[in-house]
Amino acid sequence: MSSPAAVSNPLTLSILAGAAATPVGHLDGSAASAQFNGAQGLVSDSGGNVWVLDDATVVRRISAQGQVTTPLGSAGVYGSSDGQGNAASFTAPRAITIDQAGNLYVSDTGNQTVRKISPALQVTTLAGTAGSLGSSDGTGSAASFDGPWGIAVDSGGNVYVSDSLNHTLRKITPLGVVSTLAGSAGVAGYSDGSGATARFNGPQGLCIDAAGNLYVADTFNQVVRKVSASGVVTTLAGTAGVAGSSDGAAATALFDQPTQVAVDASGSVWVYDAGDEHLRRITAGQVTTLLAPGSSTQGVAWTQLAAVQGLATLGPGQMLLSEDAGVAVFTGWTP
Repeated sequence: MSSPAAVSNPLTLSILAGAAATPVGHLDGSAASAQFNGAQGLVSDSGGNVWVLDDATVVRRISAQGQVTTPLGSAGVYGSSDGQGNAASFTAPRAITIDQAGNLYVSDTGNQTVRKISPALQVTTLAGTAGSLGSSDGTGSAASFDGPWGIAVDSGGNVYVSDSLNHTLRKITPLGVVSTLAGSAGVAGYSDGSGATARFNGPQGLCIDAAGNLYVADTFNQVVRKVSASGVVTTLAGTAGVAGSSDGAAATALFDQPTQVAVDASGSVWVYDAGDEHLRRITAGQVTTLLAPGSSTQGVAWTQLAAVQGLATLGPGQMLLSEDAGVAVFTGWTP
C-alpha cells in the first residue's frame, strides 16, 4: 500500500454540512445541525451553493451561507414524477452535474432515466422512460438505459452518461437525442479504440475537462480511461485486470476499484478508489495518493468518513467529498 504524498501544508478535512461517523437522518437547517441519509453525487454552482443527492429520493442544497434545504423531491418518497420542486420525485439518483446556464442534470439510476432541473427548479425527463431497461438510442423517451451512473455536461450543453450495466458511454444532445459514444451495449471487456470498438466493464464515475475530454472510472477494469469528444478511448492510468494501490507513472500505477472521478481547474484528475479507500490524483502522467487509511489530517480523520459516494471541485484548492452522513471539504495538498 502506498503512503500519502508529502505536502507543504497540513492536509485538512472539514465538515461542510452534516456530520461524520454519526447516525444519519434527514433534517434541514444550519450546516452544523443538518442531517443526511446516504449522500451520493454532488456538484457546486457558480454562486457557491452545493447540490447533493440524498436519501435516495431528494436533491439537497447547501447554500453559500451554510443553510441546508430540500428544494427537490420529498424524503422517503420514491417515484419518477416530473414537476416543480418538491412535486418531483426520484428513485435512487446517483450523480449530478451542472451546465453553464445553471441547469442541473441527474442520473436517476433507479428509474433508468436522465433528468433535467432548470434554475427555476422545474424537473423534466430528458431521456429514457422510468422503469424501462434497455440500450436503445433515440430521442427522449425512445431511448433506454441500464444503470445510468456518472454524468457530465460540456460547454455546448451535451450530456454524457456512463451507462454502467450496458458497459457504454452515452451522449445526449440538448434536444434529448441519445447516441452511444463508446462501447458496445451488453459487452463487457477492456480495449482502447474508437466508438463501438472500445470496451468498458461497469463504468461508474464520469467527469469532463475544459477541452471536452471525458474521464471515466472504469471500475471493474481497475483503470481510469480518457475519452475524446469524438469517442476515442485511451487508458489514462492503471493496468486492466490488475488490482492494487501503487503510485508512480500512470502506465504502471495500480487501482483496486475506482468509482469516482473529478477534474480540477489545473486539469488534474482526482480518483476515489473504493476498493482500498484511497483518494488519488493524476497529474502530468503521475499518480499520487493523497489520502489513505492511516493518513494524518487536521479536523476530521479520514477514517471517520464512511465510503465516499461523490467527488467534486468546490473552488481553487478545495475538493468536495460526500459520504453517508454529510459533505466534507479537503484542502492542504500541493497544487
